[in-house]
Amino acid sequence: MAEEEKNTRWRVLQLRGLRQRWILNTVTPVLVLLVLIVVLFSTGVSAYYYASMQTGLEKQVQAQAGAFNDYFMDNGYTSYYQKAVQSAADFEDKGRIEMQFLSSSGRIQISSTSNLLSGTAPGTSDITEAIAQGKTSAFRGRDPETGESILAVSHPLSSNGKVVGVMRLVTSLKAVNRQVMFAVLAICFIAVISLCLVIISNLLFINNVVEPVAVVTEAAKRISAGGYGYQIEKKYTDELGELVDNINDMSLKIGQNEKMKSEFISSVSHELRTPLTAINGWGETILEDPTGDPEQLRRGIRIILNESRRLSTMVEELLEFSKMEDGRFTLRMEQVDLQAEFEDAIFTYRELFRQEGIELEYDGGEEELPPIDGDPERLKQVFCNVLDNASKHGGSGKRITASICEEGDEQVVRVRDYGPGIPQGELPFVKQKFYKGSSKARGSGIGLAVCDEIVNLHGGTFTIGNAEGGGAVVTIRLPEKNRTNV
Repeated sequence: MAEEEKNTRWRVLQLRGLRQRWILNTVTPVLVLLVLIVVLFSTGVSAYYYASMQTGLEKQVQAQAGAFNDYFMDNGYTSYYQKAVQSAADFEDKGRIEMQFLSSSGRIQISSTSNLLSGTAPGTSDITEAIAQGKTSAFRGRDPETGESILAVSHPLSSNGKVVGVMRLVTSLKAVNRQVMFAVLAICFIAVISLCLVIISNLLFINNVVEPVAVVTEAAKRISAGGYGYQIEKKYTDELGELVDNINDMSLKIGQNEKMKSEFISSVSHELRTPLTAINGWGETILEDPTGDPEQLRRGIRIILNESRRLSTMVEELLEFSKMEDGRFTLRMEQVDLQAEFEDAIFTYRELFRQEGIELEYDGGEEELPPIDGDPERLKQVFCNVLDNASKHGGSGKRITASICEEGDEQVVRVRDYGPGIPQGELPFVKQKFYKGSSKARGSGIGLAVCDEIVNLHGGTFTIGNAEGGGAVVTIRLPEKNRTNV
């Protein structure tokens, strides 16, 4: 229970860390982008509104001041003043724009909204620039008198080429500022909604992706800690489902391999102990036999030799398997008379089989086979292993047949026993290392795996199946011209 709570707590902490990193790495760029969009939009909107208002006021003041300069400025001050008063009184936009007439010193003489401003000097930059430079000038900022945010545009009034006054249009920016603020708030609201949608979508993605990854990580941790065979519940049909399948398959295969290794160690320990016990027992018997019975002596020596041969075979298999596992399993290629090598193995095992009551029949064909590229020692090892395997597993049939022939561009060796055969469900696994299946015969379970590796390195095929009429048959096919570079 404590271990389960520990795993749960570790998983929660891992998910929290994954969420934090995911949100940070995903939301931060989006947030920066949204802030940039808001700033640019706000700047653009305010600039557009203020520029539009300024352009409208400039056109309006230029038209009004142009009429004054063309028709009234050369008729004397009295005519100019009367026309200015009349223009201020008749100004159509006085509800939103104030028209002012200022002297050359910058003081207000006439205003369309209030005479209280008469005599005051606003002192804004638009007035001083219009008087000094003789051109239209604009000002946006706080009114020095009222503190209100305004936009003012001034145009010089000239007489005989000399600036004698200024026409000035002034409007409040309160409504415009309100519109700009509303637009900015609207884009900020949209940005916040967009950010929330991004965060929510990422949280949903984390729950649908990162959490299953954490489950897979936890499973991998269990497997690495020795929980071989642990299976993850499959809930997905996409790439995550494929990942779960791969993890489950890996866990199952590791569990099977560990089981086979354990069985292999147990089997090898037993296989080593049995001949050693026989050798030790018969050695002590012969040593302590005071009579020296020749028959018993021969029997004991024969058993010792047989058990020593078994031990040598097992040690050789283990050494070959070790080389195969770490990549040191190599071939010494030369021209080989495969038929002669196979016949040597037949000759070696025929007498041994006869002593066990097994008849070994050999068919070498009528033609001599051409030499092939191969490693004679390795190939003879394959033949001996196959013949020995046939006697162990199929010796109950008391008959083994062996043949070699040429089929196309291959030389084919077949060894068949007449025993019980191989259960159909075990056929796909008989060449796997450590696999012994339901057989009770002695052995390490790696001999056939070594044989398969040797034949494959020669560019051939090594197959095992059940023969018609009973028994098992091993077929070895080797190309007459080697197809691999070893």
